[in-house]
Amino acid sequence: MRGPETSAAERIEALRLRRGEIELALGQPGAWDDPAATAQFSRELAEISEQIALWDRLTDLRRALTDALRMAAEEGDQELVALAEEEASRLEGEIQTAEAAWRALAMPADPRDNHDVILEVRAGTGGDEAALFAADLLRMYTRYAERQGWRYEVLEMAENQIGGLREGIASIRGKGAFRQLRHESGVHRVQRVPETEAQGRIHTSTATVAVLAEPADVEITIRPEELRIETHRASGAGGQHVNKTDSAIRIVHLPTGLVVTCQDERSQHKNRDKAMRVLRARLFEQASQAQQEETASARRSQVGSGDRSERIRTYNFPQGRVTDHRIGLTLYHLAEVLDGDLVELIDALNRAEEEAALT
Repeated sequence: MRGPETSAAERIEALRLRRGEIELALGQPGAWDDPAATAQFSRELAEISEQIALWDRLTDLRRALTDALRMAAEEGDQELVALAEEEASRLEGEIQTAEAAWRALAMPADPRDNHDVILEVRAGTGGDEAALFAADLLRMYTRYAERQGWRYEVLEMAENQIGGLREGIASIRGKGAFRQLRHESGVHRVQRVPETEAQGRIHTSTATVAVLAEPADVEITIRPEELRIETHRASGAGGQHVNKTDSAIRIVHLPTGLVVTCQDERSQHKNRDKAMRVLRARLFEQASQAQQEETASARRSQVGSGDRSERIRTYNFPQGRVTDHRIGLTLYHLAEVLDGDLVELIDALNRAEEEAALT
């Protein structure tokens, strides 16, 4: 049975062959006449060379560790044994660092990793308590974005009368935003005693989160004839302009039936721009999912299915814990997590995906 190291060695041999093919192609007459193709080849060559160099370094470190351990076991001079053991300890640390870097490089690249994000949070089952929880989640992601130094913008907000959130849509822009947030899609569950509960009973409510990569203009083309754009007066909480001007926008994408509504701005033009950003992100998500399904056998590194109907995490207030069901991780600092301290959760999810990709 082949182990991870055998698979990795075979991957490296395939990469060495691919590097040779690219170098041969770039050496052909006229190869540099197509700037776009040349740039693509150059990027691929740089990525492949980085992986090969790291693997070669890892191989050298492992060989050196074997030699150091052999010397420590066979050497009769205690001073030399001590030196060999010290060297072995140093090499083990370097190997751990190199292995972590190798796992990150060996991950199947997702072209959406460096995209900005459209984040959608909606109340699920549980009535007013679900809406309050949805507001808590949106605030959690707002605080996380602030901690990362990312830009955050509300695109649409539909609140209820007690400050809960029926639906909230926001834009998060920053380096690696999609890569860091991509595992947040799914059903989030809360277990707590609502303020209105006189008997002190714990209620269970849910909210759903969708993390969509925001595409560049060239990645999604929407023709004007594919859209039906309607205007109407905004409704619900939202200030003095509500119900006084036809500023709210409703866009229907006719080929797919997708509907986006935006009424958060006073300006019809601004609402239309925001609605189009959300629509483009949803269409990009559809296209990305279809592509992933076609290459599912090569994408074994998924942590969970990414399905919005999948329960991914529980926030238990009585015990002060957060449990991510996909990787079996439980943390006992709920307040900090809800204040945007998601680093430990997100790092653990990414690490689990990297390990799954290699095994």
